[in-house]
Amino acid sequence: MDLMFSGEIWFWRGPAPWHFVTVPDEESAALEAVAAMVTYGWGMVPVTARIGDTEWPTSLWPKNGGYIVPLKAWVREAEGIEVGDTVDVRLSVGA
Repeated sequence: MDLMFSGEIWFWRGPAPWHFVTVPDEESAALEAVAAMVTYGWGMVPVTARIGDTEWPTSLWPKNGGYIVPLKAWVREAEGIEVGDTVDVRLSVGA
């Protein structure tokens, strides 16, 4: 399953701070339909993510009935993106 969407980068200031993009409701619903077949636990969904020319393996985190895409520092640096920027995201779901 491949999904494409746009979203704004946001920052979570927790004990282990991270940057994320929220998967929109429609795409989250599509992910929910296949999550049980691919999750490895805790609701995490393995994907290959792409923003611009940068592609990386990661897992979507469940949050508030949907999913969020974690953005590592090297991805943000490679694409020159920061909090508040809107990015186009492509996800390929896989086990």
